[in-house]
Amino acid sequence: MALQKGDTAPLFTLYDTEKNKVSLESYSGQNVLVLFFPLAFTGTCTEELCSIRDDIAAYEDLSTQVLAISVDSPHTLTRFKEEQRLNFPLLSDFNKEVSAAYGSQYEEFVLEMKKVAKRSAFVVDSEGKILYAEVLEEAGDLPNFDAVITALCTTC
Repeated sequence: MALQKGDTAPLFTLYDTEKNKVSLESYSGQNVLVLFFPLAFTGTCTEELCSIRDDIAAYEDLSTQVLAISVDSPHTLTRFKEEQRLNFPLLSDFNKEVSAAYGSQYEEFVLEMKKVAKRSAFVVDSEGKILYAEVLEEAGDLPNFDAVITALCTTC
């Protein structure tokens, strides 16, 4: 079951594209936008993350760190981040534990791939509570980023 507004966000530590461990706990005291996306190099995922890249100032103005997570390997995410010039961390949930903890995982995705992350957006406030949660069933849909910004504005 997906997490809901008011729930405590599960803590996690994952590897980023530079092979550093990144922990949600290290952002304690600030807002975090946790995005799950199915797979690097696919059309909708590229559109989504490039829109965040292009609007990063809006998130920075709201003292928000963006963390994007997929089940891709760190190596794949490194290449994707470089090619798309993404300006926020991409984290590898290769073992598929964090997407499961957030209730953001397909049992079976295209081509019979199992446990791929569902496209999702979670706003986690400075105290680790979820202010906004959206888990999409259709991989071709995008999160409601206006609602994400609205949720973040409640923390100002």
